[in-house]
Amino acid sequence: MPRTLSMCRTDELEIAYEVSGHGAARPLVLVHGWPDDVRCWDKTLESLGDCDFRVYVPYLRGSGPTRFLRETTMRSGAIAALTLDLWQFLDALKLSDVVVVGHDWGARAAYGVAALFPARLAGLVAASAGYATATSPAEMPYDLAQAYWYEWYAATTRGQRAYRTDRRRLCHYLWESWSAAWPGRDSEFEAVAASLDNPDWAEVSIHAYRQRWHDTKGAPEHEEVERRLAEAPIIGVPTIMLQGADDRDNMPVTSEAKERYFTGGYERRLLSGVGHFVPREASWACVEAIAEIAMKR
Repeated sequence: MPRTLSMCRTDELEIAYEVSGHGAARPLVLVHGWPDDVRCWDKTLESLGDCDFRVYVPYLRGSGPTRFLRETTMRSGAIAALTLDLWQFLDALKLSDVVVVGHDWGARAAYGVAALFPARLAGLVAASAGYATATSPAEMPYDLAQAYWYEWYAATTRGQRAYRTDRRRLCHYLWESWSAAWPGRDSEFEAVAASLDNPDWAEVSIHAYRQRWHDTKGAPEHEEVERRLAEAPIIGVPTIMLQGADDRDNMPVTSEAKERYFTGGYERRLLSGVGHFVPREASWACVEAIAEIAMKR
């Protein structure tokens, strides 16, 4: 499907997004993860083909052409910020009856919208990030703590320097670490690497992980949303969760036994031989889940 780059304003951002498909068709919103960009959905879009969707693919804060409106805005990477960005994106474009598909950070944003602002949503597909995953470091398995080294790294002077000045090498290493190699992986990374040059990428990324482990605070204007998300509110829209069985970042244990948080129907699909980058490694699973959620309207 031919795609057009467009811009949309929210309270804090000028969000760049690609749009394709029939103008009157049902909206499908695909939200990428970290460290990645909208290219992660290329294979999914190819498999969807000329289907009955109007597809919107936004760049997250700190990624690609998306920019903050004001220098004074905190470069927050908190889940509350990502949630508000996605909700305001849907609201600004007046999208309704939306199927939202999120990978990694995109999944966390989609869960937040489904939990707190569900009116515009018809259903949710989440990949590579479970819901309600807040865990005290004292209770975390050490193999998972080891997998999250890059998050702890962001709290150190050396780590912050790497995020700011060595981001491509850092992110390429993460790609290599989180999944077994798939055909074309290195060329796919090169296609994404320019998005890492966004002037706010490092600060958003560093804040995301420092805030997640309570090493710094979120933006004051996001406090109410942050408080509500911390309570792990129930999600009432139909949800399919896609988990790579070989994900070496958000390990499969992090998405187990989440059914109690969902009242609109929930299914977790464990994908054999798939690592962290589900849309790139198993686009067929994304397409199947989108079709099934779309049928539940």
